[in-house]
Amino acid sequence: MAAELLKIAVPNKGSLSEGAAEMLREAGYRQRHDSKDLVLIDETNGVEFYYLRPRDIAVYVGEGTLHLGITGRDMLLDSGADADEVKSLGFGGTRFRFAAPSGSAWSVADLEGKRIATSYSGLVEAYLAKSGITARLIHLDGAVESSVRLGVADVIADVVETGSTLKKAGLELFGEPIMESEAVLIQRRGVAAPEGLELLVRRLNGVLTARDYLMVDYNVSTDKLAVATAVTPGLDAPTVSPLAKAGWVAVRALIPAKQAQQIMDELWEVGAEAILVTSIHACRL
Repeated sequence: MAAELLKIAVPNKGSLSEGAAEMLREAGYRQRHDSKDLVLIDETNGVEFYYLRPRDIAVYVGEGTLHLGITGRDMLLDSGADADEVKSLGFGGTRFRFAAPSGSAWSVADLEGKRIATSYSGLVEAYLAKSGITARLIHLDGAVESSVRLGVADVIADVVETGSTLKKAGLELFGEPIMESEAVLIQRRGVAAPEGLELLVRRLNGVLTARDYLMVDYNVSTDKLAVATAVTPGLDAPTVSPLAKAGWVAVRALIPAKQAQQIMDELWEVGAEAILVTSIHACRL
């Protein structure tokens, strides 16, 4: 009897859709080419992908209809679904904030008894309860920034990326972020890990490492090796190999991608030569 396919929900549209598909492709899984496709079977990897509305994914996973899903942390918490975060995926980062009319100088304490418009009622309700604040929530499906101007609400709570849309609506942020969100892999709460989850997480970890790190190779004299390897300690330890040139070695190590230029400068200053930095397509660590 053939093993059951691992069923994974993937966002069908929106800001999370492209990032999820790209990450899965980099992890070696097939992805759809036609945005109208609702299901794709990757027989090689034993996975069946379902393309669903991002807001619905946590519900499907929480009900046990699907094994796993990729959605936003904000959508997971807002849904109240019986599902938990398995792994953060490093893309789709957003902040969830309160905003009030510009110049009003609001604080979170001022929310007591006020009307708050939001598309994330569950998330905001939990935050207010934790903060000991009683307010009236007005659920809107979108464009909540217009609600204050139209007299429907006193303030709003919404996902914020740049804040430019809020400024155009005459609003300004106040208080600390309600939460920081990003794309996450989720699983139904309280059930055993499905077959294929360990492999999926291992592959996703490899993608994240390949994105965050680069490989540096360089030559350095043995009397400067300690100083050079202090600059490039690697994740565990650098690889050091003898060169045909007496008194010299070749060094290889992983370095943070964002610090690559600075690290190359430091290596040059300590006397390293033939410094090369290359990208990583995939890895297992």
